[in-house]
Amino acid sequence: MERQRATFVHHGLMACLGLLLSCIVAHAQNNKYACSEPDPQSLCNAGNTCGSFFKSCSVDVKRDDYGSSSTPDIPNAKGDGTFCVNTGTTIVWKSTQKNTGFVVDFGPSSPFGSEDAIIGSGKHSVSVTATEPGCYKYSAGACISGAPQGMCGSVTAEAIIIAAGSD
Repeated sequence: MERQRATFVHHGLMACLGLLLSCIVAHAQNNKYACSEPDPQSLCNAGNTCGSFFKSCSVDVKRDDYGSSSTPDIPNAKGDGTFCVNTGTTIVWKSTQKNTGFVVDFGPSSPFGSEDAIIGSGKHSVSVTATEPGCYKYSAGACISGAPQGMCGSVTAEAIIIAAGSD
């Protein structure tokens, strides 16, 4: 019985992620991943910069009342706010929410050297290293396993990758 439930939960989560991924792919085809900031690095400061070359930056992707949120591990960080990292910083995408799957997509231009979406869950975090400086919009979506169909949410946010040695 427990094995059947685990299989049902797994298949439900995969179905939600598949639906969410197809929505994100459709969103990416609309070319909405270009940042609008004229000088994005000027927005970065100690209060919104996450991690360093020596310390990873964790970003928690969760389903919330309004859709989903992505929050970096910066003191007093607001969900879906613009955050900065230096090139060479490892970003750990995770969900601290139980039974939650997530998809993070940077579209055709990614700061990680791959166009592949980042897919993880509450039990599976994904680490990537920022290599390409610039301002990037991304879409983050989350689904809670066992939730009614259509109960996934997504959000668009920005990440700024600062070139090493720039201030």
